Amino acid sequence: MDLIDWSRAQFALTAIYHFLFVPLTLGLSFLVAIMETIYVKTGDEKWLKTTKFWVKLFGINFVIGVATGLIMEFEFGTNWAAYSWIVGDIFGAPLAIEGIFAFFLESTFFVVLFFGWRRVSKGFHLLSAWLVAIGTNLSALWILVANGWMQFPVGMEFNPDTMRYEMANFWEVIFSPVAVAKFLHTIGGGYVTAAIFVVGVSAWFLLRGRETQFARRSIIVASSFGLFASFFLLLSGDESAHQVAQKQPMKLAAMEGLYKGEGRAGIIAFGILNPDKKVGDDLPEFYGDIQLPYALSILGYHDINAFVPGINDLINGNEKFNIMSAGEKIERGKVALQHLNAYHEAKKAGDTSGAETALQAFDANQSYMGYGHFTDPLQTVPPIALTFYSFHVMVGLGSFFIVLFIALLYLGMTNELLTTRWALWITFMSIPLGFVACEAGWIVAEVGRQPWVIQDLLPTMKGSSALNVQSVQITFWAFAVLFTALLIAEIKIMMAAIANGPHIAEKGDHHV
Repeated sequence: MDLIDWSRAQFALTAIYHFLFVPLTLGLSFLVAIMETIYVKTGDEKWLKTTKFWVKLFGINFVIGVATGLIMEFEFGTNWAAYSWIVGDIFGAPLAIEGIFAFFLESTFFVVLFFGWRRVSKGFHLLSAWLVAIGTNLSALWILVANGWMQFPVGMEFNPDTMRYEMANFWEVIFSPVAVAKFLHTIGGGYVTAAIFVVGVSAWFLLRGRETQFARRSIIVASSFGLFASFFLLLSGDESAHQVAQKQPMKLAAMEGLYKGEGRAGIIAFGILNPDKKVGDDLPEFYGDIQLPYALSILGYHDINAFVPGINDLINGNEKFNIMSAGEKIERGKVALQHLNAYHEAKKAGDTSGAETALQAFDANQSYMGYGHFTDPLQTVPPIALTFYSFHVMVGLGSFFIVLFIALLYLGMTNELLTTRWALWITFMSIPLGFVACEAGWIVAEVGRQPWVIQDLLPTMKGSSALNVQSVQITFWAFAVLFTALLIAEIKIMMAAIANGPHIAEKGDHHV
């Protein structure tokens, strides 16, 4: 378990740092394209000045994000070789498409966007801006298709001879409802994060009394974009929660700290978990909580009367609602593994009849095979406190952002931004909160799925490489130092660029 824990820690470290850069890239690319479109339509040089400033910050963030993303993809082969072997035929396909198509699209036109101001026409430069935005979001699509498959594995078949899962339906993998919901919700989070970043930086200029016209323009565009993205985030979040309820009920129970299942279940708007609470005991779940009645049943099942299973129901089973206990799934999983082993032994011995019998018995229990690696039903419960608090931080910040965008739009339209300094300070101090919300969402998605690397099929403890634990520890700390240095470098370069401010665009920045 030391090897598993350190391998998980290293991947989590890489993903956390990488996901600091990805949301800003997703959203800022579209904001840049929108601002340049306004410039091309109006011919107003002030919009060119505005666009060039945000392109500079986008470029800094883009380069650092690429560096961390490449390392993360390599870790699938170095630290998770068993996982890569078992599901490489499926998981590798979307990642390959992302690298060959989306990454090259965004990288190619990024060069034109960043360096082509005086070398290409207005129209082609604008096209490049939009293609970069589309490319970055296509990259997210294919990565989230792969991740969505880990959350809800579809479109594949298990080959008992090769001991691997093989692609059976590529389109089913791409259009999995979980993958679609994850993609929409993740890019929505990126759009909101970028909007918060733009309005926060612009608020800094207004607080300093600098570049007021530039800052007001940026706030109006980013607030409008952010408000639209926030409502889009609400809709995609509703669908994501619905999919989690259908496909990952244990994750939903952890997200809400729900131990005992309920009909007409409410959502915890605010709560403090009881750290002494255990599965099956009579202690209260919370020291105190505020609920929104019926909301969880509606959110998870689109039915006010729906029963939402809790952790106790999923561990112990619930006959009334046809919920199989985790213990029974473990027993069936062990039977599946025994018959799979018997199949290979019979084949090795040339016993065709015995192999066929064993294979039929295996097929009857194959869907529970992953559970056969556990020894205790409680091993199937994810970290509850981390999942619960991360979920509620994400939701709480998302609600705050809506209020912030509405307030900024109102103040911008009424020309009161410069005189409402408390609102500017709140906006400026909110810059990190977009990133916090995105990281919290990632934690919900990945920690809430534990102990599975592929939901219900492959436990995390069976997916790692056979490495020396000291090697993983050394690379963990090496990556921690490297990523921290990259983050500090980006922040310093960003701050220097912001302090330098936007410059008046030079005439002839575009060939006509």
